Amino acid sequence: MTHSTNTTAPAQPCSLETEILIAGGGPCGLMLANELGRRGIRCLLVDAKPGTAFNPQANATQARTMEHFRRLGFAHEIRRLGLPADHPTDIAYFTRYTGHELARIHLPTAAEATEKIKAMTGSWSAAELPHRVSQKFVEAALRGHAEAWPMADVRYGWRLERFADTGDGIDACIRPADGGAPVEVKARFLVGADGPRSIVRSELGIEWGGVTGIQRDFMGGKMFAIYLRSAQFISALTHPKAWMYVAVNHERRAFMASVDGVAEYAFHAAVHPHENPETWTEADARRIFAQTVGVDVPIEVLSMGVWQAGHALVAKQFQRGRVFIAGDAAHLFTPTGGLGYNTAVEDAVNLGWKLAAVLRGQAPDTLLESYEAERRPLAERNTGYARRFADSVGLFAASPELEEDSPRGDAERRAAAEHLDAHARLEFNIPGVTFGGRYDGSPVIVSDGTAAPPDEPNRYVPTACPGGRPPHAWLEDGRSLFDLFGRDWTVLALGSAPPDTAPFEALAHARGLDLRVVRLAERVLRDLYEAPLVLIRPDQIVAWRGSSADDAQAVFDQATGHHPLQENHP
Repeated sequence: MTHSTNTTAPAQPCSLETEILIAGGGPCGLMLANELGRRGIRCLLVDAKPGTAFNPQANATQARTMEHFRRLGFAHEIRRLGLPADHPTDIAYFTRYTGHELARIHLPTAAEATEKIKAMTGSWSAAELPHRVSQKFVEAALRGHAEAWPMADVRYGWRLERFADTGDGIDACIRPADGGAPVEVKARFLVGADGPRSIVRSELGIEWGGVTGIQRDFMGGKMFAIYLRSAQFISALTHPKAWMYVAVNHERRAFMASVDGVAEYAFHAAVHPHENPETWTEADARRIFAQTVGVDVPIEVLSMGVWQAGHALVAKQFQRGRVFIAGDAAHLFTPTGGLGYNTAVEDAVNLGWKLAAVLRGQAPDTLLESYEAERRPLAERNTGYARRFADSVGLFAASPELEEDSPRGDAERRAAAEHLDAHARLEFNIPGVTFGGRYDGSPVIVSDGTAAPPDEPNRYVPTACPGGRPPHAWLEDGRSLFDLFGRDWTVLALGSAPPDTAPFEALAHARGLDLRVVRLAERVLRDLYEAPLVLIRPDQIVAWRGSSADDAQAVFDQATGHHPLQENHP
């Protein structure tokens, strides 16, 4: 039974049981509820907030995240959210928004993205392109889908008060956030997706690794955020519309993303060391915004607050017994590249199928150890990329001469334009970051001895080397190869005369695994994957590839956490 936010409903039971208790209802917790709910796993999600986010927060859904939304069946719904279908998604750099334009990177609109992707090859051979949409809209959509699963109990307005790992399960207590009787919860596992101030991580005593307190002129230190409405901004703008507007001047660095493509914006300004933004009023918000625009534009302040840039933190553990942490509870980013939210979604994708496999008896508990083994290195990689992007834009010094109408000003703007154009392509054209994340060295990846191409942010070389995203292709009938993959496991049988797949099918049947065999004769696919047989995991990661199914049992044993392949075949 699915629960609504209403905390004054008829008397709640004093205790309940579930399989997975999820603390946190942001993108990570909601994605996990969807991954579990679609697999028939009982889960209870609690979040002390009354509902999903009001503030815009993250603004960019990367292409790999969109591919996961496609896998779940609602990528088109997400792409309809946020900006109008024909709204530009450019990132543009200005001295001030009514001043000089310095650089611009043009990107497809939502309407163009669905058509352009079908003709793109190389680094951008994908089922989906990125989408520029506020996290607040994504969270609402994820919540709607999570609540539709009969086995998912989604409770906003409820907080996790305490928990204990008994060794056999989790004993926890939840309570309505506005008061009321506590409810005792028994669960098999607990996932803390409860944000940067995670109660779960704190109670476990897990420390952060990495660096924090990085200082930069921009995107390092305190940032002042305003969620605003201004119907007059576009008429004041003297340049073509964009999705993101970045201000580069010596007085106030800032960036602003369009939320609805009409009048709502998420604005973030750098705070100088001598300023105290915690005391700022709405009048200060208008003053800071006017500094950035260059003229006084009327705004309605919907909300405002202060946040800290300059984090590149990863928890030293992602699991302690039957308790896991994920999302912002496990890693903190400076939000360049939009990597925090997207990394959080992939945490949920990775952990969801593994929890389901263990609870169904299809895999031993040791499979769950691969969650940290796979996701922690990815978090370190991604926080490193975000730090690199933040350094690129934040360490650039904006001189007073940048705004001069003089030959010296012209020279300064040419130099700034060259730097910012290169930066925009570094941060916003990132197929390598998006598609190139890998699980090399994972205990549940069956290596074939090949090496993946170099990990580069702006270039992705498709490869079926086990441990990474499967190479994508559009089929002759117009379908995406990814749309043929099964809900959980997939065996690709490629070429005109592929090897027999019966050993995989028989084993999957015996173990109760959901396996789909996809047979494709096109030579181009056989060449793309460089093997006639490929095993794809439920999270659409290549687990194994080879030329024979003779080792099917050993392959499935390793891929599901039983024991490494080499132990079966010395």
